Amino acid sequence: MSDPQADEAFRKSICTRPPGRGRVRSETDSLGEREVPVDAYWGVNVSRALENFAISGRPISVYSDFIYGYACVKQAAALANADLGVMERWKAELIERACVEIRDGLLHDQFVVDIMQGGAGTSTNMNFNEVIANRALELAGHAKGDYARIDPNDDVNRSQSTNDTYPTALKIGLRLALERLQVELVSLATAFHSKGGEFSGIVKVGRTQLQDAAPMTLGQEFQAFAITLAEECLDFEHVTNKLCEISLGATAIGTGIASHAEYAEAARQHLADITGYALRTSPDLVEATTDVGCFLELSGALKKCAMKLSKICNDLRLLSSGPQAGFGEITLPPRQAGSSIMPGKVNPVIPEAVNQVAFAIAGGDMTLTMAAEAGQLQLNAFVPVMAHVLFENLKYLTAAVTTLREHCVIGVKANTGRLEQHSRSFVGVITALIPYIGYEPAARLAKQALADGGDIVDVVAASGLLSREELASLLTAERLTGSPRESSSADAGIPRDTGREQIRH
Repeated sequence: MSDPQADEAFRKSICTRPPGRGRVRSETDSLGEREVPVDAYWGVNVSRALENFAISGRPISVYSDFIYGYACVKQAAALANADLGVMERWKAELIERACVEIRDGLLHDQFVVDIMQGGAGTSTNMNFNEVIANRALELAGHAKGDYARIDPNDDVNRSQSTNDTYPTALKIGLRLALERLQVELVSLATAFHSKGGEFSGIVKVGRTQLQDAAPMTLGQEFQAFAITLAEECLDFEHVTNKLCEISLGATAIGTGIASHAEYAEAARQHLADITGYALRTSPDLVEATTDVGCFLELSGALKKCAMKLSKICNDLRLLSSGPQAGFGEITLPPRQAGSSIMPGKVNPVIPEAVNQVAFAIAGGDMTLTMAAEAGQLQLNAFVPVMAHVLFENLKYLTAAVTTLREHCVIGVKANTGRLEQHSRSFVGVITALIPYIGYEPAARLAKQALADGGDIVDVVAASGLLSREELASLLTAERLTGSPRESSSADAGIPRDTGREQIRH
């Protein structure tokens, strides 16, 4: 038989949340009465959520873009309701003032519910309803909790449901975060492009499957890094467009129940004006209420970008390996001592950190995939974990891109002596002679040069198939690397579509 006193003592010993202190006010919901700290802007619904969802220890306030997006949605809803005559104008104005304050960064500490929550985000929606209502009451000179004047549900949440406000606010917040990532990606791509120009005349050994392949320039290698990242910037534009389709006005399941017939369009117009985004209402709100496809697309795009970035970091680590017994073709900026036991060792810590970010993003994408599949009938209840994954992955990737540029790429140096040594003895240059001497003779001479350790030019000249003068004209850097003229920002740079002026800050 259990001992109630012992159970209570154990509970207290592991409880991480200190008991409430100070003055309280009483609030009531459909489940009964609760006491709430008198100074809190949140109310009874949040009080229950704090008790039920003490899971991650991460309040929704850690995602400031989400807070901004939700405040925009609540502001747009209030203005639309006032326009349609279903809410008193003075209430809408007070709600709007509270929302503007939240958008400006105030009261963020009042958004305290855990990001991991059941109820499809209802606790988050009620956190906003209660904070906005109590701040609006305060602005009007009334006490918090005086809901007879301005009510969290009847006023702040009028014409709305969690099921249309949460995903709409999420899309606004994600677009803000995605814009910052795009800006940083353009900066990183530009840094690689700059290095491509700096290294344009340096011939090196190109490799496939880690084996010597054909000549190229170090500039071509870095230019390829720039272009692959520029392509990601363009791909994100497609996802950004998807985030502009909203479901505000759908209310519970997409039928618009409990809202004015013209509310969806009025709310969309106000939200577009507030955010500056070209928002559009989904053509089928029932479908939109169940669909989380745009979140899947964003997660997939983030994973693809992260994997490309991780591959680039793998290349940087290989190219800088050594410095004596590895490739040693480039030197990365030394950021910190690399070993507690091996003096002088410096590790590629920045690319390694970015690799690990990519691993985390891939794991997050799997979480989101499972959450998307788990939706049932008219709603997916697991959007909160999708929000968590997407905001975390955006934050990680943006920081990783910035770190890679600032602490690694801009300081990369070419080890020209090592590169010249490799390219002078590189048997692979014989590939350029195949049109003139044929594949079989070229293969035989390459094998001979590798076996004897001789210079491939000497071996071919000794064969009598080509003279030294002919070899000199055929084995120029331009012919070997396919770069007849130096690359410049005018002909091989970042596509104009990804310029900084094209990305909204």
